[in-house]
Amino acid sequence: MSNQGSLPIIQDADLNKKIVLVRVDHNVVKKGKIKDTYRIDATIPTIIHILKKGGKPILMTHIGRPKDKKTGKITISPDEDVKPIVEYLEYKYGLHFIIPECVKLEDNGYVGLDTSINFNLKDLKAGKFDGIYLPNTRFFIGEEDNGKYKKDFGKQLAGLAEVFVNDAFGSWQPHASTVTPVEYLPSYAGLLMQKEIKHLSAIFTPKKPLTAIIAGAKFDTKIKPLEALLHSADNLILGGVIFNAYLATKYNLQIKGISDEDIQIAERFVKLAERYPDKVIEPEFIVESDTLEDKIEGQYRVHKISDLQPGTKLNYILDIAKESYSNEQLKKTIMRTGTFFVNAVMGLTPYFTEGTIGLYSLIDRNKHALKLYGGGDTLQEYKLLLPEMYWSSIDEHNYYFFTGGGTILTAIEHGSPWKLDTIETLVDKVKTF
Repeated sequence: MSNQGSLPIIQDADLNKKIVLVRVDHNVVKKGKIKDTYRIDATIPTIIHILKKGGKPILMTHIGRPKDKKTGKITISPDEDVKPIVEYLEYKYGLHFIIPECVKLEDNGYVGLDTSINFNLKDLKAGKFDGIYLPNTRFFIGEEDNGKYKKDFGKQLAGLAEVFVNDAFGSWQPHASTVTPVEYLPSYAGLLMQKEIKHLSAIFTPKKPLTAIIAGAKFDTKIKPLEALLHSADNLILGGVIFNAYLATKYNLQIKGISDEDIQIAERFVKLAERYPDKVIEPEFIVESDTLEDKIEGQYRVHKISDLQPGTKLNYILDIAKESYSNEQLKKTIMRTGTFFVNAVMGLTPYFTEGTIGLYSLIDRNKHALKLYGGGDTLQEYKLLLPEMYWSSIDEHNYYFFTGGGTILTAIEHGSPWKLDTIETLVDKVKTF
């Protein structure tokens, strides 16, 4: 892509005997346990590169959402701690990282690192351990602040190191830990960041036809990328609440669990989709359930969409029925696709999985297409539902699994990966020392 030549890359950095601050996206801890190691494993090449070049890494990541949006209070909890990640790095890769102490604001998050970090830095330079792993960046008041706390926290982060490396493709928001160090340090894209950008370019300059498959729990978070995909993709398949709101609007159905806001946004989308006849590919069959709690025999049923009359009242629509994948038009669309972008779990997991299994299996039958999967839920369900297919595809050249689905959708919304704040900052604002 046009800006890739100007992206400063870690391969060009002088790392020998230098402390290297590395922003990673290890947002994989939930309730104190790692739910999936993929994002950690994907950053290992960058970490090893730094160590081999004589660098001393300081890693940092955000985990979860410890900040209450209403009150602004930050809860520091072991449920969202980096400790399980540090333990995994030692267990799996033999890398020993230590976690430094912090200064806590009364009844709130951290205001900064304790002065004892200076002793940690001295020990790091002396080789007493492989690296330092900072506490969850969202435990710090300055991470998502836009004022003094952000500036102070960003300065303190930059003050720890001599080089900054951003390897956190999935962390696209311009927070203190993702963009501020660039103002003060020589800064570079890590190996994973480079790899993700390269594959992201295939969505903007795809092997045609491009089929995008998008699902989600709320329409409002996906509407702008979906509108962009109506212009750029050749085919668009929807799932989840997004598809429910689309069906309710287009066919005048009353479907339980859809908010008025989603209906309003769906009306806007359906109106726009009318300008692109036949671009939105609709699975023929859906699964209605009387409950969200389980898949209970006698409390769910399959409907053919074309049989539903306007005004029909339905309970929860929780899956695309497997019968949909026998439809010749849908099969033809899948089999002639040149590039897939999949950010979708089609059913409400863990109870309704036939739609997702059927879709992923059908896509796998297309052996000539490039298959790009994005999003933590998408990857997790692929591994859980189709483990043999996942492990056989992980090393295939025509499969790629992104570490951040939200980043891709944001790039699609902006029309380019180079307009993402984190990448744009590296390209346009980096200072050379």
